[in-house]
Amino acid sequence: MFGQRAHVQRCRTHKLRNVLDRLPKTEAAQTKAVMMAAYKLAPKDGMAKMKKQAQWLEREHPDAAASLLEGLHETFTVNALGLPPTLMRCLCTTNIIENPNGIVRRTSRRVTRYRDASMALRWSAAGFLEAQKSFRKIQGIKDLWILKAALKRPDTQVHVDQPKKAA
Repeated sequence: MFGQRAHVQRCRTHKLRNVLDRLPKTEAAQTKAVMMAAYKLAPKDGMAKMKKQAQWLEREHPDAAASLLEGLHETFTVNALGLPPTLMRCLCTTNIIENPNGIVRRTSRRVTRYRDASMALRWSAAGFLEAQKSFRKIQGIKDLWILKAALKRPDTQVHVDQPKKAA
């Protein structure tokens, strides 16, 4: 729908877990500290810090370095939008999406055979209605106007998959 103006924010929690799972515990703590500090910086500085950490990991843990660099630009989307810390904390993880989906899964877990597509939709709707009971306001709800304004600004980022014109 948004085409190249679509903003993609990769989950930082999953990124952190993926990188740290590939490291011995002795080096995981330092890498976690570097990553957490980098996420608090401006996008350019944070990505530079992450790339430096990946260079340091490259020799002995190439899989961790590759995991760190994969989708790096998309883990700094909320930083590039200039959102306040309360909104950044909420929007830099996929928990806001995964929690309701998990409740839908639990609600419809025992249904083994759907008669038709409308039955599947009814069970999904029932699951989301159940999930709605545990919804809370997102942190930084009063700052959502900043997110709205940031999404309307012209995009100055260069996306990795942006097509280039041939010379």
